[in-house]
Amino acid sequence: MRPSEQMRDLGVVQEGEPVLAEAARAFDLPTEREAAEQVIEKLFTAMERIGQVHPFAKGMGIAAPQIGFSRAAAIVQPVGPDTPPIVLLNPRITDCSIETDEQFEGCLSFFDVRGVVPRPLRITVEATTLDGQLTTTAYERGLARLIHHEIDHLDGLLYTARMPDGVAPVPVEQYRQTGQAWAYEQ
Repeated sequence: MRPSEQMRDLGVVQEGEPVLAEAARAFDLPTEREAAEQVIEKLFTAMERIGQVHPFAKGMGIAAPQIGFSRAAAIVQPVGPDTPPIVLLNPRITDCSIETDEQFEGCLSFFDVRGVVPRPLRITVEATTLDGQLTTTAYERGLARLIHHEIDHLDGLLYTARMPDGVAPVPVEQYRQTGQAWAYEQ
């Protein structure tokens, strides 16, 4: 079974579905708190299901559109045994570093390939809490990459839209960094 078929069978919406190409609708918080909590719960359930089948050495993220909900919610599980997941509601990038790097990324919505994607090394994200408060958090390196990838999903973008012109994704069979964390200069 192809990796993308496996993800589809686990409930992940696959490339080509309209929900992946549209901007997700923001939550009106705290008014829509219950709806946000339901989407978050569904994201955690999907993440758990997927994590039982596939290990993620670089961390993992999933956005609501990937499970069929066009709402501005995503979860990122950083690498590390005691690292809590990051819940993002109505996230938007408010600042990013000029410094970038290129690393391979994969996507649950087309898991048969990996592609080299340039991303800022640091991003600042504004998000909304369930009780309607705005928070601002800075993320760096691999975590910035994961979060930027998920925010792109909420904006209707797949990572292939950020790949350099003339560069195509490689089949997962040719990708040699599976099971390894992203490498960054110190």
